[in-house]
Amino acid sequence: MSRKGKVAVIGAGFYGSTTAQRLAEYDIFDEVVLTDIIEGRPEGLALDMNQSRPVEGFETKVTGQTTGTAGEGYEAIAGAGIVVITAGLPRKPGMSRMDLIEVNARIVRSVVESVAKHAPEAVLIVVSNPLDEMTALAAKVSGFPSSRVLGQAGMLDTARFSYFAAEKLGVPVGSVSTLTLGSHGDTMVPVPSACFVDGKPLASLLPADEIDALVDRTRNGGGEIVALLKTGSAYYAPSAAAARMARAVAEDSGAIMPVCAWVDGQYGISGVYLGVEAEIGSAGVRRVVERDLSDSELDALRAAAEAVRAKQADVASL
Repeated sequence: MSRKGKVAVIGAGFYGSTTAQRLAEYDIFDEVVLTDIIEGRPEGLALDMNQSRPVEGFETKVTGQTTGTAGEGYEAIAGAGIVVITAGLPRKPGMSRMDLIEVNARIVRSVVESVAKHAPEAVLIVVSNPLDEMTALAAKVSGFPSSRVLGQAGMLDTARFSYFAAEKLGVPVGSVSTLTLGSHGDTMVPVPSACFVDGKPLASLLPADEIDALVDRTRNGGGEIVALLKTGSAYYAPSAAAARMARAVAEDSGAIMPVCAWVDGQYGISGVYLGVEAEIGSAGVRRVVERDLSDSELDALRAAAEAVRAKQADVASL
């Protein structure tokens, strides 16, 4: 198998370490670099992952590197073509994503400054919460072209929506196709016209009130997991989504995925990072893909854009 390139994951919590493991097990990279500010944690996790290589049969090397708040240690990510930013505090029960905004803005700003210095050609995939605001902040701080900065949101929300629909109907998850756009949070926009089960419209299989209940559960999907765990937040599904995005970049696949991307004219919306479908390649977002939306879906998407626009403007000064 041909392996090439380096991918870095910033933050070695459950989310970051699981993302690093998934990326390593793809066996398409020369190296996966995992960093964290907790001394020894990334090195220990990397050693553990490397020792799984004979069992799982992958050759990608995993490197762990402790970093400092002044940028120490970031030399390890030099040359990375993709950087996944998971750094930040997770939610606790009763917290919204927006409750994290000030503390995570400081963390993300510091991280992105170091990433931009040592991996100036990288594609940034942001997963820190609140997602839409942190993606906009990463773009501003890095100075990278907007196409090289994207956030992981719609991939996760769509996966949750698909799972809940499959569970409700008692069908395989592979038979369900759903879509969410908008923000990663309260203004998430489900797209009923794009939801199908074995080719049949979801609306023909479930009444509107039951679909609305699935949408509400999807919108609160992360909070439901946080409440059950009591400490920490989701990481298996989120890491799967982030890793798939990174793989699409690494393989220049042209896959169309729901992500948080810069929107500038599409759907009559301009100048904001928003959850939309995008074609993903080696340089990040090749293009935002517009689909025909119903009037109500389009109105909801435009309302979501205005809601996140105001928050992104606020976070730029943090």
